[in-house]
Amino acid sequence: MPQFNKDELKSRLTEEQFRVTQEKGTEAPFSGKYNETSEEGTYHCVVCGEELFKSETKYNPGCGWPSFWAPSKDKAVGENKDVSHGMVRTEVVCNNCGAHLGHVFPDGPKEKTGLRYCINSASLNLNKTNS
Repeated sequence: MPQFNKDELKSRLTEEQFRVTQEKGTEAPFSGKYNETSEEGTYHCVVCGEELFKSETKYNPGCGWPSFWAPSKDKAVGENKDVSHGMVRTEVVCNNCGAHLGHVFPDGPKEKTGLRYCINSASLNLNKTNS
């Protein structure tokens, strides 16, 4: 797993991106740049550039954050138990660099995986497909 110098990250990430990915923050609902987007492409980790999700798996459950029913490949993301804020949730991290991405919940599309990867826009970069 690549290690990144915190000062270097602070210089190339926005305050929000750093807070979300390095301090396990959460952006305000409905505020992220990818919440409403339907553009085609691949979503990559803002910290290390690893591909995490594809636009074909993105859907809008109305929760206020970009949501996907599956990662782009089996080992793209990792999961950790999160007991912060008086809740028990499953944190989603970039498996390549460990950046905090969001959480996964078991209320996604039943006809797909049944999972909802609820991801902060601040942790992603969209590489758009050329049309």
